[in-house]
Amino acid sequence: MFNLFNKSNEDNKPQDVKAIREAILGFIKQELQKLEGGEGKHIKGVQLYIACLPAERFMYDSAIFFEDESRFKNEVQRIADDFAIDLPEKWVLETFFVEELPATGIRMANLNVSLGIRTPEHAVVNKSSTAYIRILNGEAEQATYTINSTDGKINLGRERKAQDGEGFMRENQIAFPDGSGNAANKYISRQHAHIEWNKDSASFILFADDGGVPPRNKVKVRSITDHNPVKLTFTELGHILHEGDQIILGESAVLEFSYHMK
Repeated sequence: MFNLFNKSNEDNKPQDVKAIREAILGFIKQELQKLEGGEGKHIKGVQLYIACLPAERFMYDSAIFFEDESRFKNEVQRIADDFAIDLPEKWVLETFFVEELPATGIRMANLNVSLGIRTPEHAVVNKSSTAYIRILNGEAEQATYTINSTDGKINLGRERKAQDGEGFMRENQIAFPDGSGNAANKYISRQHAHIEWNKDSASFILFADDGGVPPRNKVKVRSITDHNPVKLTFTELGHILHEGDQIILGESAVLEFSYHMK
């Protein structure tokens, strides 16, 4: 919804115990629903971090039933059941009151609250605005790339500068040199794919470009939880990237997507 009156986050801040509880539960539901591709059932624990003012502590204590943590966990479980979020039987909820929110957490917009989600494959699943692309097979200009939500369209393809079929020039930010002796490079199109940040889903999304869809070439994604690759066959339909996803360009060039520097 557009904020026609230009109110600050402070103006929209929940002001009582019930509103705070509903806001936090809604935030947790929203973030858990983003864990697609089978990640939900692998969750080991959820950490809730709260950095409220001392004078507000009593409201947050009441909002999350701090003296009876199992009660708030049951509220989260109820939401998970209602919205078919497949949490495992023995997941753990931990709550921490802190002076400053951790940098790696997923932060709420209108409360000083953040969320961490632990899974066996990676310590915290963060849909953060920074991610990393590591080249596993093929030869790119760099071994690892850092991408940010502010980067706009991040092109992947052969050669740094490329010309499309209509004569327009394109720059590939993740570029595979044409003169490389690596056999995987020759199967990468000059206009193969691109990655964009999507604000609504708070995720990076991979799209195939004209050179990366059949019959010219291929773009596939294989997750760490499901080894059946997803094939991108239309330029208009993107794929939300998850922690550990492997992006396959052409026949054998492989890139790994991660929210954590390795």
